[in-house]
Amino acid sequence: MEAFKILVVEDDKEIREGIAYCLKSQGYEVTQAADGIDGLKQIETDPPHLVIADVMMPRMDGIQMVMKLREKYDFPVLMLSAKTEEVDKILGLNMGADDYVEKPFKTLELLARVNSHLKRYSRYLNLAAGKRTTEAPSLAVGGLELNSDTMEVWVDGSPVKLTPMEFRILQLMMQHPGKVFTADEIYTSLWNDNPVGSDTIMVHIRNIRRKIETDAKAPKYLKVVWGIGYKIEKQA
Repeated sequence: MEAFKILVVEDDKEIREGIAYCLKSQGYEVTQAADGIDGLKQIETDPPHLVIADVMMPRMDGIQMVMKLREKYDFPVLMLSAKTEEVDKILGLNMGADDYVEKPFKTLELLARVNSHLKRYSRYLNLAAGKRTTEAPSLAVGGLELNSDTMEVWVDGSPVKLTPMEFRILQLMMQHPGKVFTADEIYTSLWNDNPVGSDTIMVHIRNIRRKIETDAKAPKYLKVVWGIGYKIEKQA
């Protein structure tokens, strides 16, 4: 496979070029954009395998850009945000971002997140090319069904569209119905790293519940075990 293509969308030229330099040193093919409008144009012309986007940018910010690109694309998106932009980080994850890295960030942390997400995404690309997974392809818990080969989810026969990260979290939990996972355990399992952003998991869990539950306030499948974590409830 050719080198992964990464698009860096950041209005601060120094930060943007610094990220690009680090990514290129790891063998990635990197393109750059200064705002969401230019970022979307580049995505349409040559879709990347992953996007790194700042939250606050002129003309079109990162959140608006993610909303637009999620209408057509499933590649992972990492958002860059300052600690003071907590609301924007949560909003970005709700709109379809997969993860975020806080500014100022350590280069090694950013590279670790990029590597992890691209490993996950490469699996989707292999499946799209017709390569089958070694995992059991179908999981079912009551009316909740998941197919690992086609990356599809259904609730009572109706399809549900999840982002790649939401799919991975649901898949992990459906493989172990009844098991309680802490946010840190989910993070460690998916990123293969020590948890550094478990609040990201909490936002993804809320999004999954909103999509698979008829009543998110009285969930049937994805339950919160207060003070501990989350589980997929076993069904009769």
